[in-house]
Amino acid sequence: MKRELKPEAILFPAPVLIIGTYDEKGEANAMNAAWGGVCSSTPPCVAVSIRESRKTYENICASCAFTVNFPGVQHLREADYFGIVSGKDEDKLEKTGLHTKRAEHVNAPYIEEFPLALECKVVKVVEIGSHKQVIGEITGILAEEEVLDEKGRPDVEKIKPLIFDTVASEYRCIGEPAGKAFHDGKVFMK
Repeated sequence: MKRELKPEAILFPAPVLIIGTYDEKGEANAMNAAWGGVCSSTPPCVAVSIRESRKTYENICASCAFTVNFPGVQHLREADYFGIVSGKDEDKLEKTGLHTKRAEHVNAPYIEEFPLALECKVVKVVEIGSHKQVIGEITGILAEEEVLDEKGRPDVEKIKPLIFDTVASEYRCIGEPAGKAFHDGKVFMK
């Protein structure tokens, strides 16, 4: 029997997404945003939800661009720090010693030390309660060679991306494969 719980923001797993932006002076900023995910296949788009008071939101509104960077488990502390401190108060990238480069297709920085980055141009902003949901079309993907599979696609086991447990406020790693998508359910199609 199920027990009824009070409504709260729960989603398993939540990705750890580091959003890269430039401010009005061209200085790079990074923010940890766990509220995000894919929202369209064609065109390929992601959505991230950000509080309007955040420097990252200001930067996105000014430039209409951002990157979504995927930290590996080896950068857990840096990723967590990006969610603790505001870019309005200090230079988070300088403090962590991480480096950025300008993305190739949008006016936003990506983090060199992270294995995968999505370059996004803003296509829509939706107001949702405490957050603004920023929808970005993926205009480019930058991946380190060593995290690609034999077909040249990002390999989740090589990236070792962090995920966020919204209930326990813990970072976790992705586990072993449990099954094959678009295949294992075909057993019911007989």
